[in-house]
Amino acid sequence: MEKPVSIHGLAMDPKNNSPILLLKEDGVQRALPVWIGMYEANAIATCLAGMEYPRPMTHDLLFNTITRAGYKVSRVVITELKDTTFYAAIHLSSDSGEMILDSRPSDAVALAVRSDASIFVMEDVLDRSAVDMSTIEEEAAASQKDEWLEMLENMDPEDFSKYKM
Repeated sequence: MEKPVSIHGLAMDPKNNSPILLLKEDGVQRALPVWIGMYEANAIATCLAGMEYPRPMTHDLLFNTITRAGYKVSRVVITELKDTTFYAAIHLSSDSGEMILDSRPSDAVALAVRSDASIFVMEDVLDRSAVDMSTIEEEAAASQKDEWLEMLENMDPEDFSKYKM
């Protein structure tokens, strides 16, 4: 069964400096973290921010090709997890019927945000890989705390004497 999700955010994995796409299940406190490429993270983030480039980028070109061919991106679905790789499907519809394209989840989501298409994840994928949102929030807070502590530890008390009140 497909479960609707929304983009909760994009973050950087501090361990390997890789972008993470966080898809939150609607109405539930769990989310699916998907490690994606830097280019795909940029394609998703710029579209969400409403930024446009003077020339079409790859996902824009694909979206333009799909629409000019008479199709609409109706929805995208993260369909399965094999080993450590997620798989997705892009559902296209037109007057002549529906077509399903195999895709990486990051490319499917990049197209979904350009077309305002719904994003879904199969329930068994969520059951196997989703994490509780409180865990994510705790890890983010701990990471920020660690960065703050490291900054404080590296400060030189002499730096404070430069400023007069």
